[in-house]
Parts: sequence; C-alpha cells; structure tokens
Amino acid sequence: MSQLSFFSAEAVPPAVADLTGLLAAPGQVVLVGAGKEQGARLSVVVDELWRAEALAEMISDVGLDPQIARTDENHPLVRTGVEPQLVAIAADWTRGAVKTVPPQWLPGPRELRAWALASGTLEPAGYLLGLDPHAPDTHSPLASAMMRIGIAPTLIGTRGSRPALRISGRRRLTRLVETVGEPPADAAALTQWPRVL
Repeated sequence: MSQLSFFSAEAVPPAVADLTGLLAAPGQVVLVGAGKEQGARLSVVVDELWRAEALAEMISDVGLDPQIARTDENHPLVRTGVEPQLVAIAADWTRGAVKTVPPQWLPGPRELRAWALASGTLEPAGYLLGLDPHAPDTHSPLASAMMRIGIAPTLIGTRGSRPALRISGRRRLTRLVETVGEPPADAAALTQWPRVL
C-alpha cells in the first residue's frame, strides 16, 4: 500500500480551478451569452471512454454537471454545462478567440491530474502530457509552469505531430506520480497512468 503524499491530488479539496488542467491539455473553453446571463463551457475530446468518465467525475466533484458525448469522428467528448463559475477561467485562458496560458498559472495536484486524465500517455522514455496542437503558443508557457513546480519537462513534437511535454528521469517521474495520485479504477487507465520506470 502506498503512502498518500501531502501534495497528492487526493489530499487537495476539489475546486472549479482544477478544470484548468483540461486547458493545459487539448481542452477548449467558450463563452456563451452576455451580461448577467453569461456563462462558459469547458470541453475536451479524449481518445478513450475511461478518460471521459474519470474527467466527468472530476467535473461532478467540483459541483458542476458533466456531459459525455461523442464527436462526429466517434471520439469521447466530456464537457461541462454552460456555467457562470467558468467565466473567469474563460477570461484568463483566452485572448480573443485564441487560447493562452495565464502568466501566473501553476498546475496544482488536481490540475495535473485533469491534464493526465485528458491527454497523459505512458511511454518507455517516461510520461507525456499532451498539448493542444491548435494552440502552439501555449506550449512553452506550459513547459515553464511545469518547471516552476519542480517537474522540468522536455517539449517534443511540432505542429505536424502530437506535441507534448515529456517527463523523464526517476526524480521527476516520482514527483509526478506522487502529485497526480492513484489511477482511476478502470483497468485501461493503468496502462496510461504515470509510474516510475
């Protein structure tokens, strides 16, 4: 039995800001409405249903209603409803219609967990946190944010491939594993969850 880290996602109470981890991944946020009726919706397309189900649970944990659907290409899609609580996140993470990273954003344990659930992949050389291929200007700021929390990644991929932050090395992987917490119960998650190699 592993010991729960003080910095683990399980040790931190849920908050709406946890969902910004979806925006570090290929997630999107859109504003809907105006004035007092304005809200925002967060969504992310994932490659497997277990990811959508685990993210739906995180959305529910922060007090919002999750929705799971399928894209036209039959990929799982998880999203929130249109919520006033997400307007500030939308304002922080967009400039016009372009996704951006807020200058002071740091991924806490639950944000990192959301990111790993949305686009994390285990590989022989370490662990990849997937980035948004349609928002290349977010890649370097996200790498810098990871460095500021003591998990220095390597930026890999370009616009033509699948961009990601690679975390490698025993110390960095251990820190990541302790931070994101236990994998979801789904057996498929075990093959893609971070572990020290």
